[in-house]
Amino acid sequence: MMNPEPHAMHRWLQQLLGHWTSTSSCDAPPGGSAEQSVGAEHGRALGDLWVILEGTGTMPDGGEARMQMTLGYDPEKQVFLGTWVGSMMSHMWIYRGTLDADQKVLTLETEGPSFKGDGKTARYRDVITIVGPGERTLTSFGEQPDGSWNQIMQAKYVKTP
Repeated sequence: MMNPEPHAMHRWLQQLLGHWTSTSSCDAPPGGSAEQSVGAEHGRALGDLWVILEGTGTMPDGGEARMQMTLGYDPEKQVFLGTWVGSMMSHMWIYRGTLDADQKVLTLETEGPSFKGDGKTARYRDVITIVGPGERTLTSFGEQPDGSWNQIMQAKYVKTP
């Protein structure tokens, strides 16, 4: 639809705008230790309908990581849509998501290459939780063979002036 009016869900996304600092931890592989990193993110609007989150951080080897997430809302389908790309991989993650009844938890479903390196595709979830004013988390989960979800990483974001 051309030139649609912003929906309440588009306005919900606006709280992701601004400058943020992040601390994250990736769950450890068996026998390993959890990886910690720090980063920054800038959220900007693309009109009234989309947000673009551009982030930087450190890789476990000390190298720089760059990421970009786009998020919007399709009022006809009543679903959040988006993408995620990062400098550390060639896969573009495509999101479809829903917001919980309390409007605090946005669950984004996606699929992509299995982190097991077995050449298969796996299902993942990225969950954005609004903790409070100027504070949110992004938690990533991978689906297990039994259908349960295992946390892979969590980043905590604090808005900066």
